This record gives sequence, C-alpha cells and structure tokens, in this order.
Amino acid sequence: MAAAELVFCRGPGEKSQQGRPVLIVGQLAHLHRLTWDKVKDKLPPPVHEQAWRTALGSLRPNPTDVCPLWLNSAAVAALPGRVSRHNTPSSAHFLLRLVRSCLPEETSQHIVVVCERPAVFASACALARASPLFSRRSGRGRPGEPRRVTAEFLCAKPGDQPLALETLTCLSNVAESIRLAARIVDTPCSEMSTDDFLQEIREVGSELGIVPSVVRGEELHKKGFGGIYGVGKAARSPPALAVLSHAPEGATQTIAWIGSGIVYNTGGLTLKAKTLMPGAKRDCAGAAAVLGAFRAAVKQGFKENLHAVFCLAENSIGPKATRPDDILRLYSGKTVEVNNTDAGGRLALADGAVYASRDLKADIIVGIGNLTAAQGVVTGRYHAGLLTNSAEWEKACVRAGRTSGDLVHPLVFTPELHISEFSSAMADMKNFVSDRSNAQCSCAGLFLGAHIGFNWSGVWIDVDMGCPAYSGDRATGYGVAFLLALFGQAADDAELQMVSPLGSVADGHVENCEPAGSALKRKRLV
Repeated sequence: MAAAELVFCRGPGEKSQQGRPVLIVGQLAHLHRLTWDKVKDKLPPPVHEQAWRTALGSLRPNPTDVCPLWLNSAAVAALPGRVSRHNTPSSAHFLLRLVRSCLPEETSQHIVVVCERPAVFASACALARASPLFSRRSGRGRPGEPRRVTAEFLCAKPGDQPLALETLTCLSNVAESIRLAARIVDTPCSEMSTDDFLQEIREVGSELGIVPSVVRGEELHKKGFGGIYGVGKAARSPPALAVLSHAPEGATQTIAWIGSGIVYNTGGLTLKAKTLMPGAKRDCAGAAAVLGAFRAAVKQGFKENLHAVFCLAENSIGPKATRPDDILRLYSGKTVEVNNTDAGGRLALADGAVYASRDLKADIIVGIGNLTAAQGVVTGRYHAGLLTNSAEWEKACVRAGRTSGDLVHPLVFTPELHISEFSSAMADMKNFVSDRSNAQCSCAGLFLGAHIGFNWSGVWIDVDMGCPAYSGDRATGYGVAFLLALFGQAADDAELQMVSPLGSVADGHVENCEPAGSALKRKRLV
C-alpha cells in the first residue's frame, strides 16, 4: 500500500477535500474559542452548528476525549488542558495517539490542529510520526487512488494570523525528514544494510549538492577506526564511516552530529536472547535521525559549519566477529578490552566523535544513538537520556525537547565516580560496566567522553534514545526535531529560530532561556 502524501496547508482550499474524514483536535479551551464560521467549511454538510456545540459540551478529556460528529467522517478530539513540567506543552504524544486512533489509515484525511503558535512545530512533527512511509502490506485501500493527509493549523489566540507560506515550507521539510528517518529505521536489514544506508546518504547528499566522504571496510582498520571496524567486520556488507559536510560562507562555529548506525544488532557473540532479537533493526535510529536533521537543516539555510557523521555497521556473527576478551584500538588511540559485544554502538560512536573533534575541528559534538537497554528503565519510553559536559547546554537540550516534542531528561554527570566502571587490567578500559546497577546509562555516555577527553574545551552531548526511537511497532523518527530545535538559531528560518532555546550558536555557550510560550524571549548565549 502506497504511503500517504503529507501536506501542510493554510485552509481547505480544494473541493476534492470534501468527503475526506476530518479530525479537529486541540485543547478544550482552544476549541471553545473557535467560532462556527471557522469550522463549518471543514466539516461535512450534515454537521450543523448545534451538533458542533453539543459535541464540545460532551468532551471530558482525561487526558484525552473524542466525540464523533458524523459517522466515521468527522470527529472532534480534546487534548489535555495542561501537562507536567517534564512534558511538552504541545501534548504531541497525545496528538499522535488521537490521529492514529481516530482516522482510518487506508484513506485520505484532513486534520485540523487548534493550538497556540509555539505548539505548531511540535504538533507538525507529531503528525509526521503518524504518517509512516515504510510498508510492505498489499492490497488495502482503493487501487490507484493516491492517499493524501492534509494538515491545517488554527491559532487559538484571537488576532493570530494564518501560518505564513515560509512556515509551511519549513514544516514540510521537517516532516519529510522525520518520515525519512522513520522509514530507514522501519526497513529490515535485508533492505537496509550498510550498503543501502550509504545509498540513502548519497541520495540526500545529491539533493543538497554535497558529495559524502566515505571510509569503509579494511580501510577503516588501516586508518585506526578500530571501534567501527571491530563491530562490523563479520558482516557481509562492510562497515563504514561516512560524512556529509555543509560549510557556508561566514560560518564562525563548527558543529558535528554523530549518529550510531548499527543496521542490525544481533549482539555479536554476546548474543541477544530470542525475545530481544526482534527490533534489533532499530539500532540505526541515531544515524537515521542525523541524516534527516542534516537534510532539513541545510534546506532551511543553516549558517554554521555542520558535519553529519555516520558510524555504520552490522553487528553480526561469523569467523571474523570480535570476541569477548579481544582488545581493540579505537581512533582515540585508547585500547578497549571487549567484555560485551552487544555494546557495539558506543564503540562505533566513540570513533566518530573523536574524528569530529580531531579531524573536523568541531566546537560542539552531539552523539545520538541506541546505547543502552537500560535507557527505557532510567528515563522511560518518551524521554531520551541526556549526558553533557555543560550544565548550560543541558538546560538548553531539555527546553529543545519540550518545544520539539522529542523529549530528553538529564542523566547524572559524575565521571570521577563512574568511569572506574570501565577499569581493565589488560587495556586502557573495557567497553561495558562491571556493575549494571551503577548508573549504566550515564556510564555509556562517559565512555564516549573518555575518548574525546574530559578536558576537551568544546561542548559534547550524548543522547541515548533507544526507547523513544519507536512507538509500538513503528519508528518515530526521534532526534530530527530535537536537533533542529536545539540548533534552530543557526538556521535562516524564523520557525526554527522560534523553537530554539539558544540565543546565538556562534557565541558558543548557553544561558537559561524563557520557554517558547512567554513572548518568545531570546537571551544571548553567555
């Protein structure tokens, strides 16, 4: 079945939209502010004003509620009136659930989101997650009929103007990039090997006019990338380090996004249990997020030097597989005694991070990937685990998570207490903790920090996002919206600048900013 086209629009604007199932969704207070004139053209003719008012009066969100307006053709749904401080004010996760449950996925649809202006970005990202691209299902829907999901935003405050065309273009680019990332993660390894992932990178590079640089196979070993090579050397498709670089004139700062791309993670010789093996295709979610975010950032006019670094490997089993007890020399020069081959993402990511600091001269490094199974226990299914050497950037990341819907929550940062978990009698360090119950998620991030160097003068951020990378059986494209929001001030785009917590990326530091709803205040980075 063909995936639906997702279109952001300012209003119905087309007669062909009549007959599509329509969902009008928003906080109850916002829905009550709508006049009948604003909604009547979006609903099928049998729905009259009294039916609309009666439906609104029947809604009792706890946390959400839905009322049908006309058979399966129209419904109105209420989002939570308020959320806790660690949630996104947009209620993006509830919006995703409502869209999936209220509208038939086989047909074209029209979705009207009623919200305040700062919630538009996160809401658009949620709609992108609700419209996945990958499918191998056959024969559903009307043959030959293209499916289209149109999304419209009505701003809840009186006097707010419809979204500008430039804003709709930005939302479309971001949504396409989220769906791209989710498609890569949803695709099984039989169709998304390291070769296939490299082709995805080349296609994005071609779209942007950028030729990727690639190091792969035995060349990785010769050049000292022992982490990536050690993880992927047993697979049929050789491992690779690929880089897309954007270098605009006038740039004053260099930013590197490093994505862990383990296209399938059997666990290697530390083999996963049979119940944990399904879903191992999702360990490439970090690299997929970096690819999607890089695509959208460049298309929206990123003004700083930006490198997307992809650490690609299939953690497979064979005669050449890395064994527990083997000692690898990573790109940092440090030797690592492997005591758990299932913890391969950090080995690959460490090589990429050191390459970014040493060769690309990055000032800010963000590593993102599925680093630990413990992440879901520590921060849950909605919040990625966040570790950084900067308290100011930690605050900025949390705010970027709330404005984008890609939530993050800080982990403990105490390298002096936890780095001893990697002590080795044979090498500089091991790759897995000696005590699983001692801040395992933090330790995974500290492994990367140890290779970059805890005295490194730049900012490094680690995002452990295994659980938020999927919802049910579907990938979410997690990470695209987070990276774009975090560095939105470096883009020549008003929408991304609005959701960014930073004052100016070029200043190199961060100060605590007001949340997106309070007059969109901007403070310089200090």
